[in-house]
Formats: sequence, structure tokens, C-alpha cells
Amino acid sequence: MSRRRKTTPIEALIELAALLPWWLGLILALAAYLLLHSYATAPAPVAQDLHQFGEQAGGMVLRSFAMVFQYIVPFALIIGAAASFFGRLKRKKLVADVANARESGRTVDGISWREFEQLVGEVFRRKGFSVTETGGNGPDGGVDLVLQMGSDKYLVQCKQWKAIKVGVTVIREFFGVMAAQGAAGGFVVTSGTYTEEAKNFAQGRNIQLVDGVLLKRWIANRSTTEPAAPANDKTAPTATLPAAPLCPLCSEVMTIRTAKRGSNVGGTFWGCSKFPVCRGVRGYEG
Repeated sequence: MSRRRKTTPIEALIELAALLPWWLGLILALAAYLLLHSYATAPAPVAQDLHQFGEQAGGMVLRSFAMVFQYIVPFALIIGAAASFFGRLKRKKLVADVANARESGRTVDGISWREFEQLVGEVFRRKGFSVTETGGNGPDGGVDLVLQMGSDKYLVQCKQWKAIKVGVTVIREFFGVMAAQGAAGGFVVTSGTYTEEAKNFAQGRNIQLVDGVLLKRWIANRSTTEPAAPANDKTAPTATLPAAPLCPLCSEVMTIRTAKRGSNVGGTFWGCSKFPVCRGVRGYEG
């Protein structure tokens, strides 16, 4: 087995910037240049004694490093930002290709495990989550995605298992990771199915099991739950309630609820019909 090549600090910086939103990478590049440039061009203090001369010599060395790295660090961050930008375009295209599998020939089962994680991450971005790809070390890299919605953190584990069902052991271990990291909930996503034991264990633990059928629904972005009334239908009411949306966490139909506590007491909102198993909410616009 060949040994893994060591990563230089500059390469690590590029990889880190590639994990961030591209615009954040550009902001960091500008901030790094301004900080290092201001230090590199700052006038050196005049030494009055031997102690100050030692400090001046040390400062000159640091300014020399700043003089060089004022260009290298921002350049590395810009490369990472470009990788993040084009990576996002690639993920969007991946979702579009899988959604139109008949034309593109790319299916959920036919892509690599890394593309499967990227596909799932992009699907959650479309649902309004902030997504961090943790970059697992293999097909079973543990937690593959970290989602953020408001102050709540959710974990995602991807299992591109085609031939066998995901068992209860996987869900039990994932629940332990959720508890250790203080996550509000979690998702286990597979291109296949789950055993009955796994489904039973997930009940009541705020773990959403996403099988291949539900994942394909999400990829197709099927958010309409009620067909629109025909234009020539004279029996259609003149004013109707807005169509119930799908839960952003589990994709189940939501219902209108009334807040009973907190600062919005008496206000209405969309709540998941699977509450309290799922606590997904949306704002209500009546």
C-alpha cells in the first residue's frame, strides 16, 4: 500500500477554503492581505539598547515572512474559493443529472460514494440548511455532513448500500454520535432501504431515515402536495388556504399550529404532522 503524501500548510489552507462558501474565502483572502501587508510595511522601531536590538531583529524576521506571505496566503485562499465555487456548480449539475437520469444516464445507484455524499449535501442545501461536508475517509466515514438551521445542528450519515438493508446497529451508533455532539436531530440517508429493527429504533429519537424512494422524491424537488384547481372549474372557491408545504426536515406534509408559549404566543405557523417525532417548522403566511 502506498503511503499518503504529506500535505503542505499551503495545500491545507486551500483545502480548508474549498470547504467554505466561495464568498467567505474571498473575504478571508482580502482580510489576510490587508493584515499581512500592514505588518510588512510598518516602520521598524529604532533600537536604543541591546534588548531592543534583539526585539528589532525578531521583528525584522517576522516582517520578512509577512512580506512574502501577504501574497501567498491570499492567493491560496482565492484558489480555495474558486474550488468552492466550481464545486458548488458541479454539485448542482449532479443533482440535475440524477433528477433527469433517463437523459443523463446517471442514477443514485450508479454514482460513486463521494458523489453520493455531495448529492445529499446539495439536496439539503435546497431545503434551506447550511451544509458542511466533513470529508469522510471512506464509504463509511461516520458523520458525512453537518447541517445548521438557525441555532440547531443536525448530523447526516450517508449509506450508499445497494444490495443490503441498513440495520439497527448503524442507527444505534449514529444516535450515540448525535448525543455526544449535542445535535438536535439527525438523518441517515441511503440509496436502499432499512430493516424493521432500524425503523423501530429511530422512532421517537428525532432520527429521520431517508430511503432511496424518499431521496429520489427530494432530488426531483416534488414540493407540491395539492393539485391546482382547473382554470375553468366554476366550483373552485374564490379564496383558499395556502397549500400545505412539506417539512424541511422529513418531507412530510405540515399542518397549521398555534404557538402556546414563547414570544409568539397566539401566532400561527406550519408544524410537522409527525410532531413530536419531528420538530420541523416553517413560517405561516396567511
